[in-house]
Amino acid sequence: MGKITGFKEIERKVGTYKAPEDRVKNYEDIYAPLTPEEVEQQAARCMDCGVPFCTYSCPLANNIPDYNDLIYNHQWEKALQILHSTNNFPEFTGKICPALCESGCVLGINQAPITCKQIELAIIEKGWAEGWVVPQPPATRTGKKIAIIGSGPSGLAAAQQLARAGHKVTVFERSPKPGGLLRYGIPDYKLPKFYVDRRVEQMVDEGVNFKCNTHVGLDIPVEVLKKKYDVICLTGGSSKPRDLDVHGRRLKGIEFAMDFLPQQNKMNDGMEIPLEEQINAAGKNVVVIGGGDTGSDCVGTAIRQGAQNVTQLELMPMPPSERSEFHPWPTYPLILRTSTSHDEATYKYGHDIRNYAIATKYFSGENGKVTKLHCVKLEWSKPDKNGRRTFKEIPKSEFTIDADLVLFAMGFLHPEQKGLLTDLGVEFDQRGNVLTDDNYQTSEPNIFSAGDMRRGQSLVVWSISEGRKLAHCVDEHLMGKTYLQTAL
Repeated sequence: MGKITGFKEIERKVGTYKAPEDRVKNYEDIYAPLTPEEVEQQAARCMDCGVPFCTYSCPLANNIPDYNDLIYNHQWEKALQILHSTNNFPEFTGKICPALCESGCVLGINQAPITCKQIELAIIEKGWAEGWVVPQPPATRTGKKIAIIGSGPSGLAAAQQLARAGHKVTVFERSPKPGGLLRYGIPDYKLPKFYVDRRVEQMVDEGVNFKCNTHVGLDIPVEVLKKKYDVICLTGGSSKPRDLDVHGRRLKGIEFAMDFLPQQNKMNDGMEIPLEEQINAAGKNVVVIGGGDTGSDCVGTAIRQGAQNVTQLELMPMPPSERSEFHPWPTYPLILRTSTSHDEATYKYGHDIRNYAIATKYFSGENGKVTKLHCVKLEWSKPDKNGRRTFKEIPKSEFTIDADLVLFAMGFLHPEQKGLLTDLGVEFDQRGNVLTDDNYQTSEPNIFSAGDMRRGQSLVVWSISEGRKLAHCVDEHLMGKTYLQTAL
């Protein structure tokens, strides 16, 4: 425990953001971090609990009390070693993780919790600045060949772990560059792509081979892959979006969020998109259906593109501002959270753009293009003993919303099954995800899976955790034992 009375003397402080009027002008990083001295003060608030529920709440089991103590005592390099022992990419989680660890902080029972996320980001950024983050190629090679299909956070984590264990790893990615949703799903203003680029460069120096613009199953037959590699790892995303099958759905101007967001990231990277294929919000009335992180990202991107107006709709009722009985400490609570994009929208349009307990009944338009949403307000029941709720439409509550561009951000159902997965012959679970056993092995021999493709749409921190567990299981499968650490 760095400072015995730290949690009594020091108030929680997090980094700040650029002013909304400045940040909406471009796609640059909006975050302004704490100074190293401020981070050391924040680390002093950690109570070094006998049972660290922060570690318990983290899918990676990050040893938060230990690195907090080291930071307070100015031992940043040792703190980085502790952090890297459980997390391959602290900068990814430090930038975009919702901080499950903070919801489990014991101090958070009756005070503001530790700033775990900001401290984690500060540690890794100092590590890069000081030159402590270097390639770690293996001393010996095993001769085993592993194909990893999908270069999102789970694929990258698995690839790095397996390459460091001495295996020859090839990562196949159908997009132009590696990173998956890190590169093409998350807006640049939240996660600048140099964070991804420098990790990919490190992994190349460790022996990982990246083959981009390569669609396995089309460009390379799966039978060729089976013959060439000892193990195939499926680490693609949960890319089948949830649709809204109502009248007017086929009108032009109704798009999926994950067609809209990657396109802007690609253009930011210098890629040319034909004008007729661009999904652009400039000068339009934009409606985002879905209230999660993806919906928030659509709001922020639409504002930067110059949307005339943005409205966000959510089927569920407004969450409470504090924990309810259904989300007791140390669980991650379902509470009202206001993102930076929502702040930007309030700044630009003068009001909160979020609308809760709204269902879209149908769309209407002119000349084949959407012009209006026809909606109805919902009344939700109180949660039952299991926390479940039901809804009914409120009579005579129908209303319309003008819309030139509608973005579906309602989540994802499961991975794309037709093609790669069906060609490999793997089985699926009841939700349509790739079915595996406890060792991440699919129904087919020497084929493993992890990440969103296996567990369904989830968080980056869970994807990294899954990738590390996958590497652990694959290494043990190939070698009979493994020294790869994991939160198993």
